[in-house]
Amino acid sequence: VSSQQCTDGYEWDPVRQQCKDIDECDIVPDACKGGMKCVNHYGGYLCLPKTAQIIVNNEQPQHETPVAAEGVGATANAAATSGTGTGGVSASGMAASRVMPGGGFIASAAAVAGPEVQTGRNNFVIRRNPADPQRIPANPSHRIQCATGYEQSEHNVCQDIDECTAGTHNCRADQVCINLRGSFACQCPPGYQKRGEQCVDIDECTIPPYCHQRCVNTPGSFYCQCSPGFQLAANNYTCVDINECDASNQCAQQCYNILGSFICQCNQGYELSSDRLNCEDIDECRTSSYLCQYQCVNEPGKFSCMCPQGYQVVRSRTCQDINECETTNECREDEMCWNYHGGFRCYPRNPCQDPYVLTSENRCVCPVSSAVCRELPQSIVYKYMSIRSDRSVPSDIFQIQATTIYANTINTFRIKSGNENGEFYLRQTSPVSAMLVLVKSLSGPREYIVDLEMLTVNSIGTFRTSSVLRLTIIVGPFSF
Repeated sequence: VSSQQCTDGYEWDPVRQQCKDIDECDIVPDACKGGMKCVNHYGGYLCLPKTAQIIVNNEQPQHETPVAAEGVGATANAAATSGTGTGGVSASGMAASRVMPGGGFIASAAAVAGPEVQTGRNNFVIRRNPADPQRIPANPSHRIQCATGYEQSEHNVCQDIDECTAGTHNCRADQVCINLRGSFACQCPPGYQKRGEQCVDIDECTIPPYCHQRCVNTPGSFYCQCSPGFQLAANNYTCVDINECDASNQCAQQCYNILGSFICQCNQGYELSSDRLNCEDIDECRTSSYLCQYQCVNEPGKFSCMCPQGYQVVRSRTCQDINECETTNECREDEMCWNYHGGFRCYPRNPCQDPYVLTSENRCVCPVSSAVCRELPQSIVYKYMSIRSDRSVPSDIFQIQATTIYANTINTFRIKSGNENGEFYLRQTSPVSAMLVLVKSLSGPREYIVDLEMLTVNSIGTFRTSSVLRLTIIVGPFSF
């Protein structure tokens, strides 16, 4: 026999290995109403007046007579008329009959197939025997009357009717049917509360703190949402920050995660575009015209400086002249290389023209023996210089000085040729020297040949001579 084979009102005793009676008076709260007292019985219990006298006797019954009451809560003024006995339970007064779930009898007289009952006008006697809890009525085909909410089972005992399963309840469509012993109850489903006769939704979002950030109420329930930049944790309540830089990095270059969001930054030489995600190259060459001495070239994320032909970049931004005479001398053997700002030129090593003869480097002398030389300068010295374009003026650019000094002589200096536009001025600085001054700004590339003449005359006027310094001035194409 197992616990599943015990009938209602009994439970399996694993120690005795048999079914034992359940004391409903002990486990059912407020089992009897109206001031009645609860008396436990095999398979059920009785509700008797508190003034009833109860006599218990263990005598065996002479015969058995099943008696049934008419309903739950009915009052027993009289009981079964058959059977006599001397023992049992005697109760003076009026006994309230009641059948609880699992009772195999109707309660104002005696248990079915149980003890013999003897009653009078105002009292009844119940002979109560400790019958076998597993005993099945002797007459299985005998119909018994069960209380409302119960029906006879195949074991001829009253068992609860599940009105919720049978569909005999009267709960509304928005309610849930809950089966009870002998009855049923109508309740609102989870997430709803009863208001009048209707079930209305409970707005859980008005009862904080359900959600960490945002609560969304739904019929019968709710769910939590997180603000942008956050996601729900495993508990579906807490919001945790999303590291966008790891999950879905949208930044083109540098990404920095912050609480609930992220920011993008760009590498040096770039700036954020209007979408705050991508990076656009900064055209440094447009921001300033002083970055490079000659030309600024924009590159992705940076810039570089270029110099014109004949120059090289120094210190990243400055242009310096290349001395081609030292690097790529292309002059012939009979020529000398002269470097100037931005280029070079080849001049003849012997610049003398007839009747002049070369006496030393770049110095040509007209022989006194030649009659032609009497009307010509005694000597011509060839000099070369380079100046930058757009040089500030006035500016001292070249000094001329006598190499031979005669006693009792007077030296005067003048620009003999090459100053037709008045770009130069010769200022005498001493009796034997003068300074060539640039008085007009020159733009290159251009070449000027200026003859500077020194006249020497003795004090009595008996001696007169002249010498010329032929100065070649090359103006570079740029101001650097």
